[in-house]
Amino acid sequence: MSRRTTTTTQRTVTALDTGAGPAVAEDDPWVTTGRAARELGLRRTEFDLAVRLGRIRTRPGRVPGERRVARAEIERLRAGPDFPEALRRSVHAVGTAEGADLLGVAKARFTRLARLGLLVPVAFHLNRYRAVVWLYLADELRLFGDDEKHAALLTGRMPEGLRGLLDSGTDLRPRNWRSRHLGFLLREAEDPWARAGAVASFLDPLHVAQLVRDPYDRSHLNGFRRRPPGGANPESPGARIAADLMTARDDDEIAWLRADLASLVDEARAHRPAPRPSVSCRTASASEPLASRRPVLAPPPARPAASARRDTPAAADRAGRRGLLARWRHRTARAATSPATPG
Repeated sequence: MSRRTTTTTQRTVTALDTGAGPAVAEDDPWVTTGRAARELGLRRTEFDLAVRLGRIRTRPGRVPGERRVARAEIERLRAGPDFPEALRRSVHAVGTAEGADLLGVAKARFTRLARLGLLVPVAFHLNRYRAVVWLYLADELRLFGDDEKHAALLTGRMPEGLRGLLDSGTDLRPRNWRSRHLGFLLREAEDPWARAGAVASFLDPLHVAQLVRDPYDRSHLNGFRRRPPGGANPESPGARIAADLMTARDDDEIAWLRADLASLVDEARAHRPAPRPSVSCRTASASEPLASRRPVLAPPPARPAASARRDTPAAADRAGRRGLLARWRHRTARAATSPATPG
């Protein structure tokens, strides 16, 4: 056995013995996101959040929608101080109850601060009752609580202006999450059409249709629209709730998204026009008579002609019997009417 074959076999056996998953050559400069998460000691939710926050850099994989991580990136993170605890702390997300404990306030006050946009959610999920549970970075909450200029917001009566906003129903949590998630999608996009699709993902399809009139441009753009996080069945109630949270509702938010989309679509057209049918196909389709485009229906089966029906053996037999009967009746009638012969 050659030295090269022996080395390859040893790598395969080592990967299987350690339970590290499929064998991957150590000199492969890229690994899958699942393998990267295991090597970094992160749960998948922690890894995905670290990617969205820019803590871990990824690149497109070999197939559409796949992301990969460079081994050099993994080594950079592993060489950081206090690994892996520091990396885990940087992506530790908490809900309302734990967040309120970190700030030393009641849950109701924490919710009011978040509705006013002073605390920005980093993610959300739906509980078993399909209620939205917002998540916040623990590190950001600590920084907010340690800032002396926020002390008045954590204790005592809420300022009059802020109380008025709360009374009017203000809730900036969905909008702030959309702004944060859009930043992640734009960082991940590596193509002008992908950046335009990222912005279009936060607009109602009607707004996109009003802005991008050309049907070929719009069809190409829709291929880059991103679904809300969660990966649920698009027709499920949970997916519809997530889609609603991802769609801009405020007039000013819609206005700046439309302006950004118009600029990005112009940039994408200049970079690479959207695919269109060839000129010959369009010309042939336009010049083809309308009648020729209609489906041609097969004619119903023809009924046999009368002469053909008479030529069948059964018909000939019936005709022969009718002829004999007619001649017999004719002779009988003549005999009855002829005079008797004298004796």
